[in-house]
Amino acid sequence: MNFTLARTLIAACALVALVGCAAQTPTPNPGEDETGRVVAPPPPPPAPPPPMVTGALRDRAASEQRFAGSTAPYAQTAPQPMPGTINRDRYEDVDANPVQQVAEAPVSTFSIDVDTASYANVRRFLQSGQLPPPDAVRIEELINYFDYDYPLPRVRERPFEPHVAVVPSPWAEGRSLVHIGLQGYDVVARERPPLNLVLLIDVSGSMSSQDKLPLAIQSFRMLTNQLTGRDRVSIVVYAGAAGAVLEPTAGNDRTRINAAFDQLHAGGSTAGGAGLALAYALAERNFDRNAINRVILATDGDFNVGTVDDGSLEGFIARKRETGIYLSILGFGRGNYNDQLMQTLAQNGNGVAAYIDTLAEARRVLSEQMASTLFTIANDVKIQVEFNPAQVAEYRLIGYETRMLRREDFNNDRVDAGEIGSGHAVTAIYEIVAPGGRMFSDPLRYQRTPAPSATGQEIAFLRIRYKLPGESESVLIERPITAADRAPSLARASEQTRWAVAVAGYGQLLRGDPYLDQGYGWGDVISLAQSARGRDEFGWRAEFVQLARAAQTAQAAAPPVVPNRPEPPTRPTPRPRPSSN
Repeated sequence: MNFTLARTLIAACALVALVGCAAQTPTPNPGEDETGRVVAPPPPPPAPPPPMVTGALRDRAASEQRFAGSTAPYAQTAPQPMPGTINRDRYEDVDANPVQQVAEAPVSTFSIDVDTASYANVRRFLQSGQLPPPDAVRIEELINYFDYDYPLPRVRERPFEPHVAVVPSPWAEGRSLVHIGLQGYDVVARERPPLNLVLLIDVSGSMSSQDKLPLAIQSFRMLTNQLTGRDRVSIVVYAGAAGAVLEPTAGNDRTRINAAFDQLHAGGSTAGGAGLALAYALAERNFDRNAINRVILATDGDFNVGTVDDGSLEGFIARKRETGIYLSILGFGRGNYNDQLMQTLAQNGNGVAAYIDTLAEARRVLSEQMASTLFTIANDVKIQVEFNPAQVAEYRLIGYETRMLRREDFNNDRVDAGEIGSGHAVTAIYEIVAPGGRMFSDPLRYQRTPAPSATGQEIAFLRIRYKLPGESESVLIERPITAADRAPSLARASEQTRWAVAVAGYGQLLRGDPYLDQGYGWGDVISLAQSARGRDEFGWRAEFVQLARAAQTAQAAAPPVVPNRPEPPTRPTPRPRPSSN
C-alpha cells in the first residue's frame, strides 16, 4: 500500500513540474517580441563626421604652417559612385543676343573672351554622334579656337591692332556682317618671364575614368616637360581633404616632379574650395613679382564638399586676382562636367578656361599654345561699337552673351574684363541691316536722328580699352568703320573673314538661333570653310570641316527642332469697367 502511494506521489510531482515548465515565458526569436511579432532592429550608430578643412580659408598663416616641414599626404576616402548613364553636365542657361534698334540702343559694349572650352566640348558630343545641348555652344569660343592672320602690332606698348571687314551675310539676305579682329603679339621664348605655377588637381572619386585624372596627369607632364630651372612648380591635390604632394620645385627637376605625378590616384569626395585655398596659399608663399604667378586647376567641376557656393568661390578668387595670382581652368570628362562653375571661376581669376577631351587637345593648349595660355599681354580688354543711325538700322552681336557689359562699364577701369595672352587672336562679328532693309522690328516713327555730315558715311565707330600688365589705368584705341572696310562680296573677302563667318554659321546652326534664313544649312558652312582652310599646319581646320559634317549627320537623325523666333510680348486682357449706373 505504501509502495503504491509513493508511486502516486512521484507521478503527481512529475506532472506539476511539466505544467510549470509549460507556463514559463519562451525566449523570443531574434527580430520578434514576446508575442512573436517582427520588430525592426535598432539603428546603427551614426558615422563619424568628415574632417573639417577650413584653416586655409580662415587664415593664410595656418595654411603656411601646414606646408612647413615634410610634404603632407592628401586624404583619400571611399570612392564615389560614378555618374553612369545619368548626364549631370551643367551649363549656364543663356539666350542668344537680341536684335537691337540703333534708334534705341546705338552702343554695344562687351568684354573679350579667349576661352576655347566650348569648342572642344562640342567636338566631344559630335564625335560621339550627338548634337550638343544648345547652352553648351558659346559661339565666340568656337570662333576664337582658331588662329587668324590679323595684322601684328608695330610696337609692344600697343599689344594689338584692330582689323575690320564688312561683308554680305551668307545666312540673311540683305544683311551685312561687321568682322572685328585683334591679334596679340608673341612673347619671344628667350624673353619670357619665369613661372611660379601651382597645379591644383582634383583626385576625387568622380575623376577616376580614363578621360579625367589619367588624362590630366598626362597633360600636366606635357606642360612640366617644357619648364626650365628658372621656373617653379608645386602640386596640390584635393579629394575628401586637400594637401600638397609637391613643394615648390625647380622646373627642370623632372625626377621629383614625375614622382609626384606617379603617386596620384582617384578616390573620395570633392573638397574643391579647400583645394583652391591651399593652392593660393602656396602660390602666395612662393610669389615672385617678376614672374607669372598662376594656379591651374584640373577638374570636372564636381565640387561637393566645403565651399561649394558659386558666389563664395567667385568672391574668393576675385580677391586673389588682385594679389597678382591668376587662375586658369582645365575641364575634363563627361557625365558630371560643371561647365557653368568653371566658366565662373576662370572669368573671375583672370585666366582661360579650356576643355581637354584628348591628348591632342592637351598638346595644343599646354604645348603648342603654352605662351597664349600662360603669358598675359593685356588685361581688362573691352570692345565698344557705336552704330551710325544713318547707315545702320538694326544690329546684333553674335555670341559673347555671358560677356556683355553696360555702356558706362567701358570707361570704368574698376570693371573687370577679359585678358589676351601672347599670340592670341580675338574675333567678334556683328550682323547689321541698313535703313530700309529687311528688319525684325518696325522702324520708330519719331526717333530718327540724322548723323552729322562729317560722320554721315561712317558705318560705326570702334573703341577698344585695355590695360598693360601691372597697370591700373586703361589705354584707348579708336577707329571709324567705313565703306573702305567693305568687301564687294563674301567670296572676295579675306581668308580670315571667310573662316570666321563659316564658324559663326556653324555655331548658330548648332544652337538653333532664330535669325537664320530657312535655306541656310550645313552645306553652306562646309562650302565656305573649304574655301578658307588656307595653311593648316596642325589640321584643326580640316577637323572642323569633319565636325560640320558630323553635325549634319547628327541633326538629320535627331528630331526636328523649331527655333523660337522672337515673339511680341503678351499683354493682359483688359477687364470690363464696372457700370457707373
